[in-house]
Amino acid sequence: GNHKAIVNINNLSRVFSAANAKQTFNFSQSSYLSTFNQYVYQGILHIWIGIDHILFLIALLLTCVLTRTEKQWQGISSKKQIIKHTAWIVTAFTLAHSITLTTTAMNLVSPNSRWVELGIALSVLFAALNNVWPLVLRLGWVTFAFGLLHGMGFASVLGELGLSSDYQLLSIVAFNLGVEIGQLSILLIALPVLISIRGYQWYKKWLMPVGSFAIALIALQWSIERF
Repeated sequence: GNHKAIVNINNLSRVFSAANAKQTFNFSQSSYLSTFNQYVYQGILHIWIGIDHILFLIALLLTCVLTRTEKQWQGISSKKQIIKHTAWIVTAFTLAHSITLTTTAMNLVSPNSRWVELGIALSVLFAALNNVWPLVLRLGWVTFAFGLLHGMGFASVLGELGLSSDYQLLSIVAFNLGVEIGQLSILLIALPVLISIRGYQWYKKWLMPVGSFAIALIALQWSIERF
């Protein structure tokens, strides 16, 4: 399944899973670099298989290319403005989840994982429904608040994975960097597509609302399951 085990031998840390059951230890290689690479990889992997985090990001991106005027969504004409707006949203999310990932992984805070998972599901639900029935148009602070929950979710995965006994802080930083790389790769695929279709009426009237509503339904199911 998705179970993973971390093995430390002579300061070398390796993560074993069903897909990566055999590994070669090279003790001439820097254990510092090996640990860093392992945790960056796990961070990237987690964001790609963490469908709740991906859907939250996509729900936010769907309206990053649009502006609300006279109760109607309109495509933002300036690409520079879109990139600036998107950068603000992504930075708020990144900063927030970096804070809670680090503090939770270092046991400075110990949130209840059940409530964190429920909170993450509700954050996806809110972000999706807000696209259909906009309550909040400036999403920076809301994204930051929800990002704190997502960071706790990332930390629980890191907790299951385990930290390198010799390089604890490096493990956290590398895992967080992996999450950022994974997040950025999704952004680099989704944003150019959304920019290219933002002006079409079918996107504003149909694809964005229907896509948001579909995400909301999935998030509602998660919310009920996790309650």
